[in-house]
Amino acid sequence: QLKLVESGGGPVQPGGSLRLSCAASGSNFYDYAFGWFRQAPGKEREGVSSISPHGGSTKYDDSVKGRFIISRDNAKNTVYLQMNSLKPDDTAVYYCAADWTGLGGLGPGGYNDWGQGTQVAVSS
Repeated sequence: QLKLVESGGGPVQPGGSLRLSCAASGSNFYDYAFGWFRQAPGKEREGVSSISPHGGSTKYDDSVKGRFIISRDNAKNTVYLQMNSLKPDDTAVYYCAADWTGLGGLGPGGYNDWGQGTQVAVSS
């Protein structure tokens, strides 16, 4: 089991960038796949991006392809989400999640551990 803490959210203007971080504490970080999810007010939680245990495979929702980049640093037990060209529709609480099976993906059901979320607000 991992404890996950997200950071890096905040207000940003359209077209701007933010980098979210997800710091994990616990054992065997390198065995986990990770995902970033988001939930806007009145909407269901949706998968944004995921990364395999050793970072060789990544997935993105169509809405963020070409704008967001997921990465991980296994030496620092941290997962990142670089968000560029942000749009008002990206406004949401962003959550980091860990999947001990290593499968990951954009569906939330396979993830065991979740962070508390960090708010991203894109507005002019």
